[in-house]
Amino acid sequence: MPELPEVETLCRQLKKKICGKKILSAEVFDNKLTNIKDVKGRKVVAVERKGKMIAIFLHDGNIIFIHLRMTGRLLWQKIFARPKHSRWKMSFAAGNIFLVDPRRFATIKVLKKKENDTGREIFRDFDLKNFISAHGNRKTKVKTLIMDQSVVNGIGNIYACEILHEARIHPERAAATLKEAEWGKIFHQAKEVLKKAIGKRGTSISDWRDLYGRKGENQYELKVYGQEGKHCPVCGGTVRRIKQGGRSTFYCPDCQK
Repeated sequence: MPELPEVETLCRQLKKKICGKKILSAEVFDNKLTNIKDVKGRKVVAVERKGKMIAIFLHDGNIIFIHLRMTGRLLWQKIFARPKHSRWKMSFAAGNIFLVDPRRFATIKVLKKKENDTGREIFRDFDLKNFISAHGNRKTKVKTLIMDQSVVNGIGNIYACEILHEARIHPERAAATLKEAEWGKIFHQAKEVLKKAIGKRGTSISDWRDLYGRKGENQYELKVYGQEGKHCPVCGGTVRRIKQGGRSTFYCPDCQK
């Protein structure tokens, strides 16, 4: 699933490609995508990331919200050669943007108002003391909590594992057992891990590709995610995998306490 670094990568690439450009047409190929307002003739004035959503702002006040969900990605092509699993296309004079989505979970909305951002944005309006006041006494396990999009916007499974490893925090600890300094480590490392992944154009474990169809490079930097049975690069312990909420969690039992 594309997480914050993957969506940020797309937004940065889209800004360079389509800001100031007029949309010549938009076409839906999948009847599962319904009630999408026509955006033909509108000019793109800005592209922003809202958590895990792409927000494309148009000159008439409408905003195209794209949520990639499980396997969605955007692909730029100069020619109209419809890629496999294409569900939607937006055309410009210089080329076309396709929504490619094998599992068909991605959503597109065109609204006159901002889509709810749900939780706080880690790079913009996040406040540690407010977070601890609101959530620090909860019994919820720490990994589950930092992945809750109504609490913190943009962190998914891969990066939650990496963040907690960098902070040396066990993923099954209850939020209420963490001290303020430990929360500080978690969110300091969250910014560092996510920034690094953005610089590598995201993590390509399976489906992820950037706007130009290229794999990201952050998969080569992962220290625990997908590393079950291998040595922890920090302490030499053995990386373990457990299930939490139906997802695989990877961690080092020797240095994450």
